[in-house]
Amino acid sequence: MTPRILIVRPEPGLSASIAAAREMGLDPIAHPLSQIQPVAWTCPDPVPIDGLLIGSANAIRHGGEGLAGLIDKPVYAVGKATADAARDAGFAVAACGTGGLQNVLDAIPPPARLLRISGAEHVALNVPQDITIDTVIAYKTVELPLGPTSITATQSPLIVLLHSAGTAQHFAVECDRLGLDRADITLAALGPRIAAAAGEGWAAIHTPTRPSDHALLAMVGKLCL
Repeated sequence: MTPRILIVRPEPGLSASIAAAREMGLDPIAHPLSQIQPVAWTCPDPVPIDGLLIGSANAIRHGGEGLAGLIDKPVYAVGKATADAARDAGFAVAACGTGGLQNVLDAIPPPARLLRISGAEHVALNVPQDITIDTVIAYKTVELPLGPTSITATQSPLIVLLHSAGTAQHFAVECDRLGLDRADITLAALGPRIAAAAGEGWAAIHTPTRPSDHALLAMVGKLCL
């Protein structure tokens, strides 16, 4: 029996993943387990800031009026989607990473004072010597329940795509709340940290060789053969 594919990331990434999956010949189910909401924040004095450290396109999408005073600051982006969002908003991108925000930070030449525009939940970073990071919270993730559409999908083998550690943890909690057997569900996680956040007991957990949505979907396509 061909597995069903469930994508649970929030918008607008959800629609992008669904469209990309369909281009690959997959037929996924969309059921977001969270939504992103802006958080009011005050822009600090921009003068001493040398650059912006951005770990998600959500920081740009939900940054609001506070971004206006920082538009002349170079952006150090975690990946292509974040870099594209920054450019669309009028920022110049100084660097675009491929292996996580820590790798981006490690490549920034010191000395530098950076402003990290982040979500309420964010990955801790090891700050290199002579680098200073100030952090502001511009958005938060609000969890949503696992609903009837997703439960119906579990009547056949199910592969669930996980794009963040928070969603992985929440999905595991929701499965337990609904009495779903983890052993019937295969997880496809964007990276090892996300896979670890989901816990144990699943039928299988797979991660792609590169942490990108395209690589994740390509891997899932092979799992469906």
